Amino acid sequence: MPAILLAMLVGLNLRPSMAAIGPLVERIQADIAISYAQLALLTTLPVLAMGAGCFIAVALARRCGADRLIGGSLLMIALADGLRLAGHGVATLLITALVAGIGIAGIQALLPALIKQQARQRTPLVMGWYIAAIMGGAALAATLAATLADLTGSWRASLALWGLVALVAFLAWQRRGPVLPDTGKDKEQRDRRASLYRQPRVWTLAIFFSLCASGYACVLAWLPPYYMELGWTESAAGLLLGYLTALEVVAGLVLPALAQRRADRRPVLFIPLTCSLAGFLLLWHTPDSSPWFITTLLGIGLGGLFPLSLIVSMDHHPDAQRAGDITAIAQGAGYSLGALTPLIAGVIRDQLGGFEWAWAGLAGTTLLMALIALRFDPRHFSTVIRD
Repeated sequence: MPAILLAMLVGLNLRPSMAAIGPLVERIQADIAISYAQLALLTTLPVLAMGAGCFIAVALARRCGADRLIGGSLLMIALADGLRLAGHGVATLLITALVAGIGIAGIQALLPALIKQQARQRTPLVMGWYIAAIMGGAALAATLAATLADLTGSWRASLALWGLVALVAFLAWQRRGPVLPDTGKDKEQRDRRASLYRQPRVWTLAIFFSLCASGYACVLAWLPPYYMELGWTESAAGLLLGYLTALEVVAGLVLPALAQRRADRRPVLFIPLTCSLAGFLLLWHTPDSSPWFITTLLGIGLGGLFPLSLIVSMDHHPDAQRAGDITAIAQGAGYSLGALTPLIAGVIRDQLGGFEWAWAGLAGTTLLMALIALRFDPRHFSTVIRD
């Protein structure tokens, strides 16, 4: 199996652990005593783990090897999903969410460097396919969650079945795992990596990615419950999220392909930023008026922002390993900060009885992203990141 196709198979497993939760909220609450804030932790914990894991994944890869780390991460995801079948309380759900997030982190920290090393000038296009696989996994999980629960007679089984997909990816990885770039064993490379933490542009990229992750995580966690509160059935709400994530797949392919045609990614970057802003404003103000149009805007917006934020991060250095280190830091800090959004939205729902102000806040963060994006002029990349 070609390395890029294998990376896509791995990417397919990076969202179902979270995406399958939202459409099953009512079944979970009917079975176990769990608040909206606790439900938010099922998205917040894995995203926090993804953030923390990105900081340590490269160091772990130096000790055990990147191929082993990715294989072990796939096993962690499979184990976390499978254990949901046996769990009977909130604690099991929270623990498995955390374990899955750690597994996801190990993969996300290493694959961008692999893609840049092997794809070179075609990196935006290949990143688009990798991100499309991630979004595709979310779309399948959201769309099929209620159906699988009906077929198996258990929401636990619906969540656990995704562990089989992770197991298949693990077996494929073990059989034909690609050689990943050397993560660096000498002190000079470690010192160069550590120096990135002192560079302002790296943290600007981290803030940008955190705002992107905030919108994605909040929509993933709360869009189905939001529309179920407006009278939608869980199957219809799950289909809505599935439609949104399917559009994210399309946007994740098309927009990076457009971005590949020019060194300055900003004109393309403002397409998903505009769509996201409009989508969040409509979701806040008139969610009932045109839900499918709203989710179309959000699908294009969130689906395009995720790969483009990674591409812009990797653009900041021509060396694959250096670019991978920058991207790992941006993802680590970004996921750590972005993880708080679903929890904050859950608390807002518990205290105010609705999610409307959460969507308004996300519209504001999208405006902030647009201001930050203006600074991503490729003519200055060689000066803002020092070697």
